[in-house]
Amino acid sequence: MKKFVYLCQSCGLQHVKWKGKCDCGEWNTLIAQDPQALHKTSCHSKIVVESLQKSEDTKFSRILTHIKEFDRTCGEGIVAGSVTLLAGDPGIGKSTLLLKVAAALSERIPVIYVSGEESAAQIRFRAHRMNIQNAPIHLIATHDLDGVLSNISSLLTSTDQGVKGYIIIDSIQTLVSSEVSSTAGTLTQIRHCMQLLITLAKHTGLSIMVVGHITKDGMIAGPKVLEHMVDTVLYFEGEKTHPYRLLRTVKNRFGPTQEIGVFDMNAKGLEEVTHPSRLFLSQKSHLIPGSCIFSGMEGSRPLLLEIQALSVSSFLPSPRRSVVGWDHNRLSMILAVLEARCQIQFSNKDVFLTVLGGIRINEPAADLCVALALLSCLKKKPVPQGAIAFGEIGLTGEVRPVPYSTQRLKEAEQLGLTSVFMAPSSVSTSLTTYPIHHTQDILQYFLK
Repeated sequence: MKKFVYLCQSCGLQHVKWKGKCDCGEWNTLIAQDPQALHKTSCHSKIVVESLQKSEDTKFSRILTHIKEFDRTCGEGIVAGSVTLLAGDPGIGKSTLLLKVAAALSERIPVIYVSGEESAAQIRFRAHRMNIQNAPIHLIATHDLDGVLSNISSLLTSTDQGVKGYIIIDSIQTLVSSEVSSTAGTLTQIRHCMQLLITLAKHTGLSIMVVGHITKDGMIAGPKVLEHMVDTVLYFEGEKTHPYRLLRTVKNRFGPTQEIGVFDMNAKGLEEVTHPSRLFLSQKSHLIPGSCIFSGMEGSRPLLLEIQALSVSSFLPSPRRSVVGWDHNRLSMILAVLEARCQIQFSNKDVFLTVLGGIRINEPAADLCVALALLSCLKKKPVPQGAIAFGEIGLTGEVRPVPYSTQRLKEAEQLGLTSVFMAPSSVSTSLTTYPIHHTQDILQYFLK
């Protein structure tokens, strides 16, 4: 009788017999696997030992797509032999983005689009809608990774850019290799297929983009090791009811992380947004209390966002705290600091806070902007026209300087803003400066 081992699809732990719950805490994740397939290894190859002091060009060969928002997130171009993992919610526009990138590259290097989710006819229909139906892209609609790998020799042609070709895999969860006796989407199959693709990229100079599904928690589905194996990890974010999409870099071995690219989803596909700061600022004809502009940083890009706050009397035993686009715990801390250091009572008020445009802020530099919006709403006095704010607030109420002040101020100057609330700094700027040492200084401004 043939024996099997049971492999957890969540953590990869092996069990000698099936059980409902794995040691990692997940239920119904154990799948029977052939032990011989799990331990199958290739023949040992000769190991080459090289010196760190070997003299050679340390610059990576790159090719630009000329889609500026995409090139920015990739670290100013696609690196030869790199493997990128793209993740995002279903229907967010991943396939549309990849088809746009494929069309941009296909005029200069060979491009193969491998789809395990759509037929070639469906891809052609999307290309026709995006008006790129004449792009010389090679389409392969299959689940067989072995067949794909055996038919790409035509891509191994030299180019001036150093990138020999570009392969798009949509998606890794749909591929199957005959070397592993398990179904598509299982832990063993995903890991093995990804290893084959990475080996191909490193040995041939082909660049590969792999699409990965995500879980209901927003994490990439499958083994976490996938994110460690690839060179770059991109997340495509946005609300389906909102036209704007964000391409965010969370890992990049060839460039900076936390870069973002902004796209607009319309009837013709995705169009890049060249001035996103203008996009995320509301066009108000008059000043309204409770609104303040935050000068934030997304990677190396300064981005102006509008934060709006509303505070009303509450009749609930536990007043509501509703936050969209910011950390809920951070808001609670700011409210506690304002109540303790400025004697502004929020314990009997409902507080609502939102960041316009569907962007999520993750840096503490937004503390001062949030405090200004809250006090502006409470005192019914608007923040000055054309003013921005940034600064971190401590538990004692002091306002601390934040990094990249120069870039934040230059972005505001270019957009025609006129003043800034910030911690005292030696950075020179043409904006009218309101120095804020302590949260009490904010309160003094609204008492004028």
